[in-house]
Formats: sequence, C-alpha cells, structure tokens
Amino acid sequence: MIIVLKQNSVEADKLALVNYLTKHHIAHHIVAQQNVVVITKQSNIEHLPEFDCIKSTHPINTHYKLASKIWKDSTKFNVDGNSIGDGIFNIMAGPCSVENEDQIFATAEFLSKLGVKFLRGGAYKPRTSPYSFRGLGKTGLQLLRKAADKYNMSVVTEILDYSLLDEVIEYADVLQVGSRNMHNFYLLDQLGKVNKPVLLKRGFQGKTVEWLLAAEYILSGGNDKVILCERGIRSFDPSSRNVLDLGIVPLIKELSHLPIIVDPSHGTGTASRVKPASLAAAAIGADGILVEVHPNPAKALSDSEQALSFDEFENMLIETQKLLKALGKHTDTESITLKTESL
Repeated sequence: MIIVLKQNSVEADKLALVNYLTKHHIAHHIVAQQNVVVITKQSNIEHLPEFDCIKSTHPINTHYKLASKIWKDSTKFNVDGNSIGDGIFNIMAGPCSVENEDQIFATAEFLSKLGVKFLRGGAYKPRTSPYSFRGLGKTGLQLLRKAADKYNMSVVTEILDYSLLDEVIEYADVLQVGSRNMHNFYLLDQLGKVNKPVLLKRGFQGKTVEWLLAAEYILSGGNDKVILCERGIRSFDPSSRNVLDLGIVPLIKELSHLPIIVDPSHGTGTASRVKPASLAAAAIGADGILVEVHPNPAKALSDSEQALSFDEFENMLIETQKLLKALGKHTDTESITLKTESL
C-alpha cells in the first residue's frame, strides 16, 4: 500500500500516523520528497483509521510499490528542456569511452548537427580485464562537459562507484548505472537522494522483478526520475554478445510507469546488427535508444566491434525516423528530418 499525504498537513498529524503504524508493528517507509508513506508488507495492515493528514491510499500487492503501474500511470520529466517519457523517442549517442579531446568534440559536433540532444560517453569504465582501457577519469568527465556545453547537449555518463558520486554529479546531467551495478544496492540507495535523472541498466542476469526492485531503491529515496535501459542478458550461445530481450519492453510498459530505452550496441555486440535492433526497439514501443558511435570505430579503445561510424549512425537515424513517422511517433531529432530524408 502507498499512503499519499496532504500537501498542507501539519507535522503533528503526520506524527500521529507514524506513531500508529509503529505501535501496530506495520512496516513502513517514508518518502518525504514525494510526500508518501509506503507500507512495505501488505499483510501487515487491514483497516487503517482515518487521519487528517491522509489524502488517499493505494493498495499495491507487488514487491515493488513506487515503480508499479498501479501507483502511477506514467513518468515524465525534462532534462535541459528535453522531454523523457512523453511519447518522444530519445536518441542518446556517443563513444563507449572518452579517449581524447579531438574524439569527443568531433563526435559531439557530428551528433549535434543531426539534432541529437544527449551525448553519452564513459569516463570511468568497468572492464572485465584490469589491463583494458578504463577511461580518463575526471579528465574524461571534463572533456564530456566541455563538448556538451559547446554543442548544447546533455551529458549521460556512468557512475561506477559511490566514492565518485560528487565528482560525476558535477559534470553529468544523467547518471548511468551499468549492468554490473544493478545489484549495488548501497549505490542505488544513495542515487535516490540526488536530484538528477538515473539511467538504470538491466543486469546481464537480472530478472524483471529484480530490475524493478533495483529501481525501487532509487525511487524510495525520493528520486522519481528513473529511466530503465534494456541492454541484453547473458546467454549460453556465444554467437552474439548478449540476447537483446526486446519482449521486456512491452512487459515493462504493463508493469511499470517508468520510461524504458534500449541499448542495441551492448545488446547485439556487433555494429551491423545495431540498426535492425534500433528499428525493432522503436517498433516495439521503447522510449529511445542508447547507441555507441565513434569517429573511427576500428581504433576505438573499447567496444570497437559494436561502435557505429558516423555514416552508419546517420543511416540508422534516418531509417529510425522513417519508421517512427510511419507509426505516428516522433524522435527528439525531428527538427532535422527534412534535411536527412533526401539522403
């Protein structure tokens, strides 16, 4: 159950409710920023007396409460004036890793000319091997911010560890939680206290409910700006890097109000499959895509096999726009549709 409190309710009335719940051993969690009280175990409560501070109550039987579609029909918010979850298909693109100033500025310039509003790039990179390129750290964050500011874009970058939170917040507009950190509950809990959107990737072995409960950690901290990202799950079959579970997009739409985007780059692991996977994501109802693009993919220091060249990305964007237009939908790059349709 979720109890919604009246905006103008006095503290004494709220305290009376909390005291009642505590006295009757009713497990609860207060989300002050959202002015709600979450009853964490439905079986603990049957009849709730009237309290002057209560506006409404919402019975929810799932383990995840605040992420549930029963609680909220949809989540919509803006990042630097760009709508998320409002029916607009968002394009987030950039290199896997920020490698140097020339690379990230060339990418940002190219993307901005196509109308892309979100520049993604890794400054701190979690790598399977400690000998792989692990990013430029704070220098990478600074280069991302400079490039985004010059070309009027928003920064999407990964927060790898809680110890880096203040540093990443200083430069990023959207904080990305990578697949490996979906179960980093302390980090998720702390991200619930920040006032920036969080892009939560699905763990490569994460079940749907586990993913939504990971989002619940952030939501229960008071941060209601969460974007889910399907990036593929691990399979027994080595033929592709991951299995891109596109079926989870309509499933999430049934279960949750949170916007969901798709990462076709990690989901397929091969540049040639990124465009068809992007088209499929658009067709199945995703709210956007997160794509890796690099000025020279063959020389990329990480994920070179799945990064699109500039020409490949532009072709993918044109085809995606055409599909969305046929479906009666729109991308956040629509302002450049007329310039690209003739290409």
